[in-house]
Amino acid sequence: MTGRQRLPCRPVVLVFAGLDPSGGAGIAADIVAIAAQGAHALPVITALTVQDNDRVFAVEPVAPELLRRQAQALIAKIAIHAVKIGIPGSAANAAVIAQLIAQLRLARPTLPVVLDPVLASGHGDVLSRDDAVMALAPLLPLTTVIVPNGPEALALGGEENLRAQGCKHVLVTGGHGEGEVIVNRWIDANGGERAWRWPRLPGQFHGSGCTLASAIAARLALGEALPDALDLAQAYCHAALSDAYAIAPGQLMPQRFIQ
Repeated sequence: MTGRQRLPCRPVVLVFAGLDPSGGAGIAADIVAIAAQGAHALPVITALTVQDNDRVFAVEPVAPELLRRQAQALIAKIAIHAVKIGIPGSAANAAVIAQLIAQLRLARPTLPVVLDPVLASGHGDVLSRDDAVMALAPLLPLTTVIVPNGPEALALGGEENLRAQGCKHVLVTGGHGEGEVIVNRWIDANGGERAWRWPRLPGQFHGSGCTLASAIAARLALGEALPDALDLAQAYCHAALSDAYAIAPGQLMPQRFIQ
């Protein structure tokens, strides 16, 4: 054989998220969840945090220009198949991310964008230097699928308000509710609804929202239709939570190394 053997390329997900030193949420969760679907994550750091598996003590956003440079170096060389967004860290960073998505969509108008609107930690600790709801405003019209939990959906004005602001699809997760069954509700671009029901698992989990949103983004990057992507990503997330493990008292770590 002459020449260099051409190796198969994996679809990639450009990820904007914060760094969690506990390894349970943020960019660490995104990388593993995306890999478990068979895609590859391009992690762009939006913020450094001081946190453990329960509490967030400080958030230090990356400078907007550094955020832009991280992403531009990747965009200049690598074809992007989907984007996943966690915490932007600041309103200025959210504006940069919105500009980058608009740039990417010049070449690929249907590029999927999945937004996990993390407004606070499970204990209510803030995760943005600015008003977290206001910081997300420039990203909403660019979002293909937004994945808020119940309290986040209410803080953002509800499903209808999110769709009015441009989010095409809204998947509201029910883990913060009560009862033995968790109901996740999908409101699609036409206002139709579908629900999934999952048995509630014991314990609390660190990074479950990151896991689900990243899995959805990866499935879309692989070219799957949205209903299939939502099905498979939820099944993966539930399995990861079912096999969760402890590293200390408090929230459990999802076992994301499964396929």
